[in-house]
Amino acid sequence: MLFDKDKITEIFYLADEFCEEFSKTVQNNSLGHKAKRKPKMTNSEVITILILYHGGCYKNLKHFYNFFVKLHMKSEFPKTVSYNRFVELQARVILPLTLFLKTCSLGDCSGISFIDSTPIRVCKNKRIPKHRVFDGIAERGKSTMGYFYGFKLHFIINDKGEILNFMITPGNVDDRNPLKDKSFVEKIRGKLYADKGYVSKELTEVLFVDGLHLITYIRNNMKNVLMEMKDKILLRKRSIIETINDQLKNICDVEHSRHRSFNNFITNLIAALITYAFFEKKPAIKYETIKSDQLGIF
Repeated sequence: MLFDKDKITEIFYLADEFCEEFSKTVQNNSLGHKAKRKPKMTNSEVITILILYHGGCYKNLKHFYNFFVKLHMKSEFPKTVSYNRFVELQARVILPLTLFLKTCSLGDCSGISFIDSTPIRVCKNKRIPKHRVFDGIAERGKSTMGYFYGFKLHFIINDKGEILNFMITPGNVDDRNPLKDKSFVEKIRGKLYADKGYVSKELTEVLFVDGLHLITYIRNNMKNVLMEMKDKILLRKRSIIETINDQLKNICDVEHSRHRSFNNFITNLIAALITYAFFEKKPAIKYETIKSDQLGIF
């Protein structure tokens, strides 16, 4: 298990406090009759279990719930239900889970940000013609590793390795499209570093008017442009976001081919992002500007 008991207690406390405020807001603004029977497990317990699953060594939720939570975590979760019932409860926490990520798990912009997209494959390429779970939702796309079928996870991080915002799109969506959505970059200011896939003169001008300077590598057929030394150095540090991609896929298990519904796909992806937010050590860069009489900034 990636988290110790103190960290598990902290995660449950934050989730429980959020779910309590969320339920009050929903009850005050809901119409119709209220449910007379409450679930045996609370939303905060379901959210905590999902976060712990993505931070553990298990690659199967059913095995994690039946053979770890129900056997070794009886003191933390005394009122467990069957796995089939847990899957039903899991589908009910999509909204509070997403709001919990948006309000409690995202970082703050420091003026230095990095953006990238990573493919989320839902099946192997040989099974694409027979795939039915995401039929009409997922699309074929192409990345640096070749063609795939699924979605794209677009996200922005700061220099501390904290996720600032994210967006999920079909696999055939251009990497630059999320930047055209103002809600995606409304809280991002300063400089945004990206790879060659984000090169666009019009997009750079639009973002610059809104206070965001998009800095990318240039393609081989483009003319060279002047760039500050600090921007060249930080552009080379863009590999930090590739490290986060690796952790999301290999530790948090954000990508696999065992999904049985779109709701479960979204729930597990959001839970994986929250799990990463609770990591004690995140990939980060040390950036410090030193004033000097010499030419350049080091």
